[in-house]
Amino acid sequence: MLTPQWLDQLRSRVTLSALIGRTVRLTKAGNEFKACCPFHNEKTPSFHVNDAKGFYHCFGCSAHGDAIRWMTDHQGLAFMDAVKELAAEAGMDVPAPDPHQARAAEKRDSLHDVMAAAQEWFVSQLAAPEGEAARAYLATRGFDAHTVQRFGFGFAPEGRQALKGALSRFPEAMLIEAGLRIVVDDKDPYDRFRGRLMLPIEDTRGRVIAFGGRILAKGKTDAPKYLNSPDTPLFDKGRTLYNLHRAAPAARQSGRMIVVEGYMDVIALAAAGIAECVAPLGTALTEPHIEMLWRHVETPILCFDGDAAGQRAAMRAVTRALPLLRPAHSLRIVRLPEGLDPDDLLKAKGRPAMEAMLEDARPLVDVLWEAERESTPLDTPEAKAGLKARLLAHVEAIGHQDVASLYKRELMDRYSAFAFPRREERPFTPRRAAPNGRGNFKRGVFEERQPSDPQSIARLNRAMDGGRDALSAAILAGLVRWPSQIHRHAETLMSTHGLDRRFALLVDCCDSTDPLETADLTSILVRHGLELPGPSAWSGLRFGFLQPEATEAQGASELAQAIELLVERPALEAALARATARFEGDLSEEAFEEQQRLLKRKLEFDNRLRQMATRHAAGS
Repeated sequence: MLTPQWLDQLRSRVTLSALIGRTVRLTKAGNEFKACCPFHNEKTPSFHVNDAKGFYHCFGCSAHGDAIRWMTDHQGLAFMDAVKELAAEAGMDVPAPDPHQARAAEKRDSLHDVMAAAQEWFVSQLAAPEGEAARAYLATRGFDAHTVQRFGFGFAPEGRQALKGALSRFPEAMLIEAGLRIVVDDKDPYDRFRGRLMLPIEDTRGRVIAFGGRILAKGKTDAPKYLNSPDTPLFDKGRTLYNLHRAAPAARQSGRMIVVEGYMDVIALAAAGIAECVAPLGTALTEPHIEMLWRHVETPILCFDGDAAGQRAAMRAVTRALPLLRPAHSLRIVRLPEGLDPDDLLKAKGRPAMEAMLEDARPLVDVLWEAERESTPLDTPEAKAGLKARLLAHVEAIGHQDVASLYKRELMDRYSAFAFPRREERPFTPRRAAPNGRGNFKRGVFEERQPSDPQSIARLNRAMDGGRDALSAAILAGLVRWPSQIHRHAETLMSTHGLDRRFALLVDCCDSTDPLETADLTSILVRHGLELPGPSAWSGLRFGFLQPEATEAQGASELAQAIELLVERPALEAALARATARFEGDLSEEAFEEQQRLLKRKLEFDNRLRQMATRHAAGS
């Protein structure tokens, strides 16, 4: 039995650069080797081999693997053949197979023989007189002889015992196990596929493992239009993508992989010259499917029909992908015009129209936001709160912490802009402050206003307790200087626990019908027993958004970055504290690595804050 430990030992005994260097000219580059990628055509080397880590990687087409993967993907060997060849060179004995596994492998091999024989018979029937209707249907789809031959189209004639007679050399039990025959209660078994255009479903090595059949007779409303083989020892529909063995090499050339809803769409696209297409088989896209796609490209494109069913399929794929998301790995999604599938679009407008749709594929976060925003009417506060709850539930499903944090920021920014839209600015007419010092305060809230001039900023610079947090103090002063930014960050500030209560008071001021001015905000804070931070509060740090020469655009950009740091810091510090406590408790390697990872993130965070707060000092 090939255990993971034995395979790791085999890999460690193979010098990867020597193995690859037999067929690829490698050049030493530091601790690695580089070359023009053997998996796709290129002029500038982007293929790297790292002996210390035991893997190769192409930054152009994302080809990636170890010594065994090189032998299977580049040399075309079966897995066991690759292992045996590498083991012989490394002087290792391949462990004897487990008897049970050996029997199962022998059984699979014999079933492959059955499926190959069935495919040969179906192809012969397509060419026979009985296959005339199937040939006529293929003609209506515009598939030429090359396409028909390449994809292995065949025909299953009518007759409940036709295939059994043609494959009489195989035991009936084997035909049943392969999914070619059906047993129902005590009735005689009969052929699964009858009167259908047949299409072989192949594994990653190009071996037939199942079939799909399209009904040809009109008026059979009781029969499914498309019928696939059931799950068998060879075929697991949740782990099989149609056409992957052809699409993978094409994807290395194009750098993309396209997923469509059915195998006829795959063939239509391939006939039009778009070869890097796959499709699930009788099921929605599954988690194993997504992982399979990511082995070939980091961001596959999902292409769905432009009807309600296509929209539902897109959302199912999004929710399946969310827990799996990791850095650089996601999905992009295309929604075709309503009522069209890929074949319809190709026939109506040709390949350029299809390429344009693929080029405009949308990021997963866009599709998620639009689907939830449009799922129900949002005409009440309760409905809007429901939208926020659904978005946050999706964020919680994301397993990778960094990706989840960025998704939360992105979705909450969009939600805030939607739920707290900016009111149209009114023409500004200077008004004298009221004698009671309340200025334009009305109903406890204020509207956005253009930033005040530097003279009014002077009122912000009162001395305050030096123990207050420098970053919070600077952001408070920045928000009062640039009142128009309060509404933009309202949702983020209100959803962050533990912030100075002056933030909440400022947020309350951004939904008024009167202009919001710096002087008014200052008065409101004072009236509530609060004061604005002065320069001493941020200990000499020179934030760009507080410099007198800063423009509104510069101030808005840098203030947004500062707020992002403010929100990120508590979560990071809490996670670091938990990791440190865990390491002190069990002293495990895993706990140590987690603590070190978070320490590195904390250092990066501190460096970002330092750069932001000091980069303007040089020019002062």
